[in-house]
Amino acid sequence: MKVAVIGASGYTGAELIALLCQHDKISICDLVVSENSESTGELFSTLHPKYLGICDLPLKAFSEQWFEQTVNEIDAVFFATPHEFSADWAHAFVEKGVKVFDLSGGFRLKNSDDYPKYYGFAHQHLSTLAQAQYGLAEWYADDIANSQIIAVPGCYPTASLLALKPIINQGLHLDNSLIVVNGISGVTGAGRKAALATSFNEVSLTPYNILQHRHQPEISQEAHAQVIFNPHLAPYKRGLLSTVTLPLNEGVTSADINQAFINAYKNTPLIRLVGAWPKIDNVAHTPFADLHWKVDEEKQVVVVSCAIDNLLKGAASQALQCANLSLGLPSHYSLIKNTLIKESLPKGAKV
Repeated sequence: MKVAVIGASGYTGAELIALLCQHDKISICDLVVSENSESTGELFSTLHPKYLGICDLPLKAFSEQWFEQTVNEIDAVFFATPHEFSADWAHAFVEKGVKVFDLSGGFRLKNSDDYPKYYGFAHQHLSTLAQAQYGLAEWYADDIANSQIIAVPGCYPTASLLALKPIINQGLHLDNSLIVVNGISGVTGAGRKAALATSFNEVSLTPYNILQHRHQPEISQEAHAQVIFNPHLAPYKRGLLSTVTLPLNEGVTSADINQAFINAYKNTPLIRLVGAWPKIDNVAHTPFADLHWKVDEEKQVVVVSCAIDNLLKGAASQALQCANLSLGLPSHYSLIKNTLIKESLPKGAKV
């Protein structure tokens, strides 16, 4: 697969490029930055020195001329760009038969009316939006493999949905009950551009965008249930933790919940069912998601926590999972060497 990456200068783009360089069935043709970027012409490894000798390709400026010269030379394109940019340009690649993996939010929401409210622009390409497949790799593998445009999930929704879907899909939760999702992310989730609000000298553990965060409708859409999402910014670089609370149907037991998670993830090497509450340090710089839960049978409630690296499982490595599926490969191909992951299961779990 010959690919281009648009948005190569940011944190997510850099992580994606590093993963692509390790992949023996994908080759990078072009690395692209915005038309007016000061990085145009620099080597990728100059902008991101830790990749010196790994990727020394030059950064090209995006333009219509670049599109016309390149679109027939590539099989796929990755967008790690602002949301509106991918929403404006993805259709052009799709129409030329180029597969699109969009790491922005340009195609995640199916209801076009949600874009002005949550993303600040009106979506202009509704037919392409209708084609877009949500790219939660462990849950939609076949659809991802057969779709021309993939909306790679957001970081908070990835962790939240991995926690929610085994329970909701089995109908174990109480219908129309209040589902609460609390999320905490490091400052890389806000992107590479310098801003006072994400400066380490200014950041304290802080809730933000309560009841209006753009990931709330995304989580609700893919969970097929309404959630209350409470995001928090924390003073560390990378990693994300989501903790969800769900009321359960009468009579649902700990064993039922244990089995739901085992059934959902027994053949998914990047999902680790761990025996204690997950820690961000255990998943930072990895493509894994660590899950743990506890059931209160008296109150008929379950609490589930999921830890991921926001730049990897929450973005770049999940995009590569989607690309692997498109190539007919296991989704974890090139991401881990040993696919036999030993699970540490909660007490009472049965395989």
